[in-house]
Amino acid sequence: MRIRHLALATTATALLAVTAGCGGDSSTAAGSGDAVKTVSVTIEGVGEVTTDANLAKKVPGDIRDRGTLTVATNAPYEPFIDFKTEGRTDEFKGLDYDLFMAASARLGIKATFSQQPFDGLVPGLQAAKYDAIAGGITDKKERQQVATFVDYSASGTGFLVKTGNPLAVKTVADLCGRKVAVQKASNQAKNLADYSKSSCAGKAIEVKEYPENPQAVQALIAGNVEVVAATKVNLVDIAPTLTGKADLVEDPSAPNGWLASPNGFGFLKAQKELAQAYQAAVQSLIDDGTYTKILAQWKQEPIAVKTATIDQAID
Repeated sequence: MRIRHLALATTATALLAVTAGCGGDSSTAAGSGDAVKTVSVTIEGVGEVTTDANLAKKVPGDIRDRGTLTVATNAPYEPFIDFKTEGRTDEFKGLDYDLFMAASARLGIKATFSQQPFDGLVPGLQAAKYDAIAGGITDKKERQQVATFVDYSASGTGFLVKTGNPLAVKTVADLCGRKVAVQKASNQAKNLADYSKSSCAGKAIEVKEYPENPQAVQALIAGNVEVVAATKVNLVDIAPTLTGKADLVEDPSAPNGWLASPNGFGFLKAQKELAQAYQAAVQSLIDDGTYTKILAQWKQEPIAVKTATIDQAID
């Protein structure tokens, strides 16, 4: 996906306890010690997700007793996060929203999402204004100075070709000597230029930059280029609208796309135990099929991973 650039604050502080009420239905009162709340949420198109008591005990005791958690996001950034109703900024929908709400319920936590300026997400997390950040955020090593990321999907570069793939493009190696359209100043522009220099001796990739991805796609359809290289998550959305005109290349060796970077939920670095609890919760959703259903609901199966990981940034 396109990189969402986050500014870094300069000082770290302890996580602030948040006592505001959050979304989701719950039963049983808050407890202490090993007591676990039961929280249930219903995910549209997926069904009910409820608490696993053993997983809930992985949550740090203060947060488990509090039973609530605030998540900062910046909408719209489809399909990961968007406003549920036009004109309202306090109700959300999207892949990240559904997955985070499901993982929270599995841990006995009620999560509330809060709209924030995008460039304030990481500084706000560092200043303990909220407990987590989510919304199509790429796990990057720079961001790990502040946050611990639970990586729940991965997306790299995908390739769009003319219907029937007449040039038999399968991997990035097949782009050597080809005209490839990219969005101007994108990761694809830089990465393909670098790849061409290092791996396409005598058959350079002719990288043609366009202001936006739609212009790159039109260049392919018009025959001005032979391939479009763009973030795979975006091409997954675009490809179904181009039936008979263009196809998305599927590379079994890189199912998440070329140079796939993980997308993650960010937690304050000092709260690694909380991040580990969410890692376990997401893994439980992967294992029981709920995760697959959520991705399918948002037509994002190609960015799925088999294992929830922590801090697996590639750059």
